[in-house]
Amino acid sequence: MKFILGKKEGMSQIFDESGKVIAGTVVLAGPVTVTEVKTENDAIKSIQVGYGDKKLKNIAKPQRAIAKTVGQKEGFGFTYLKQFSSKKGVLPVVKVGDSIDVSTFAEGDTIEVSAISKGKGFQGVVKRHHFEGGRRSHGQKHSEREAGSIGAGGKQKVLKGLRMAGRMGGDRITVRNLKVVKIDQAGNQLFISGAIPGRKGTLVEIVSR
Repeated sequence: MKFILGKKEGMSQIFDESGKVIAGTVVLAGPVTVTEVKTENDAIKSIQVGYGDKKLKNIAKPQRAIAKTVGQKEGFGFTYLKQFSSKKGVLPVVKVGDSIDVSTFAEGDTIEVSAISKGKGFQGVVKRHHFEGGRRSHGQKHSEREAGSIGAGGKQKVLKGLRMAGRMGGDRITVRNLKVVKIDQAGNQLFISGAIPGRKGTLVEIVSR
């Protein structure tokens, strides 16, 4: 199992050896620092890592001690702390204080990427659920983007889970079966095939199982 944290930098394209153009996303990945290792004695085998620098005064007290344990630079802690667990129970052999960078991955690795999608605010059913709206004929005047009937035919209530207007985006999305196309170890960058959730600067979790 391989894993790393990073930030989405934007989309780009790259040409492979055969001249085929590949659209993908550039991620500034790592390095991350191992802050905790849960072993066979724990109920869940997992590894916690820290990413990013943040002033200690802006970090909650329970997290301040972690920075001192792993030797983070003076006056700073971690911006993000994330825990990775393996479904198969197989984790890399690391110890607290170890650093993990993009060299962990190899070109061609199949990965899954998780991030928070862009928030779009309150949206109607046409944008949120791809409804077609009402007909543009027979005297309809203001129903082109309406949801239509929401009645329940006898139950006299709106059924739970009915697709309606509401807040859109801001959800945790996981995209699977992506590929690592190129690795820039000097710049700590991964070029990943396809699109991943979030805006520029969004925290990204990358896992290869």
